[in-house]
Amino acid sequence: MKALSDIIVTSSSAEAILDQIPRDQKIIFGPDRHLGGYLARRFDRDMLLWPGICIVHQAFSETELLRLKAQYPGAPVAAHPECPPHIIDHSDMVGSTSAILKFATDSPAQIILVATEPHIIHQMEKAAPGKTFIGVPGGDGNCNCNMCPYMALNTLEKLYIALRDLEPRIELSPELMDRARVPLERMLEMAGRTVGHGDVGRPR
Repeated sequence: MKALSDIIVTSSSAEAILDQIPRDQKIIFGPDRHLGGYLARRFDRDMLLWPGICIVHQAFSETELLRLKAQYPGAPVAAHPECPPHIIDHSDMVGSTSAILKFATDSPAQIILVATEPHIIHQMEKAAPGKTFIGVPGGDGNCNCNMCPYMALNTLEKLYIALRDLEPRIELSPELMDRARVPLERMLEMAGRTVGHGDVGRPR
């Protein structure tokens, strides 16, 4: 997919890169339609959205979020832009993982509701000890829908064995790797032009 792309973006570089693409240039944005939709709405861009999603962010429950907001009045909601619009619309801050971490330390709030992959909460607690971070549940509030089952497949033991045995291997042709490297290098170049201004992470 990278080899077929013109530019790669992350949630923290997308704004800076979009600013450098002419406004009349149509964009095919993939794979996450919620991230693309958020950017299209926020920056008034014409984008064709690939119908892909992150299963973690898709699973967040609007009902459970509203319940938490009622239980903790005044607590701001920090959400990742890959969340669907019904979560974004109730959020006080939308941003990449790094932007959410910065918000956790900068916000004067003592309780923050977090709508993204819950493993970030450990980092937030280290960065801002004394504050309380509450993950927004998925589904009916009783499931682990906000835990990514695919990320959970990666363990330190598997990493150690892969490094030790150099298996399993995925072999790519030099030609394919060269083509895939082009949009990645373009991302680094375009995002680097506006260092410090490329984070999708502002109060709504």
